[in-house]
Amino acid sequence: MNEFIQAVDSAISALKNIRDTSDRPPRASRDAIDRLHRATPPVREIAREIPPNDKRARLAPLREQVAACRLCSHLASSRTQTVFGVGNIDAELMFIGEAPGAEEDRQGEPFVGRAGQLLTKIIAAMGFSRDDVFIANVLKCRPHMPPGAPGNRPPTPVEMETCLPYLTQQIEIIGPKVLVALGATAVEGLLKKREPMGRLRGRWHSYNETPLMITFHPSYLLRNQSNTEKRKVWEDMLLVLERLGRPITEKQRNYFL
Repeated sequence: MNEFIQAVDSAISALKNIRDTSDRPPRASRDAIDRLHRATPPVREIAREIPPNDKRARLAPLREQVAACRLCSHLASSRTQTVFGVGNIDAELMFIGEAPGAEEDRQGEPFVGRAGQLLTKIIAAMGFSRDDVFIANVLKCRPHMPPGAPGNRPPTPVEMETCLPYLTQQIEIIGPKVLVALGATAVEGLLKKREPMGRLRGRWHSYNETPLMITFHPSYLLRNQSNTEKRKVWEDMLLVLERLGRPITEKQRNYFL
């Protein structure tokens, strides 16, 4: 079955490349290609008759499919590896970023650079550890950069739209009580809208009926060391703790990142 899924992925990738580059595109609409992509993982799950409550068994073939994915051929050819996500598969809290950076691409784990260290600090201040929550990105590949170019670039809307079905399935399988979207780009990938963070953060949204809190990306706090901005993120996390029904100490209420 794994060979079948890889063959479908290859066919989808080829169709997309032909449609984008050929003067004579194939007789397959973008909608048809997207539907085929979205339908592939359930085909695998049904064929293997995975019990719906066996999260580890349901995530394993999805992880394999992500690792073999070549739907974005330019990303597949430049990545070191895909970055599926890490953490507790029974987590009640899930953090979602935009895409792996250079360090994440090397290690195969999300949020392991400086921004990741700050995220770990935020998680600890909430009374969790990284092993208690689940951390993933909208995009599973690092957005490619010109050779020798420093830094990272944000994923494009098309790249995120192509990859989003993987994240959607992760959320559906893990079943967190609350999602936290980190930064405007992650919000764009999830909700298909881009607005100033001041309008988005600090109030509840929803993604496929799961409560969604939006806050600044940790990298923003690294660039902006203002206590005012740090406090905004912490106030968002207090709302998350309240939604989860977690006790909040006086120290936590008065905490600054």
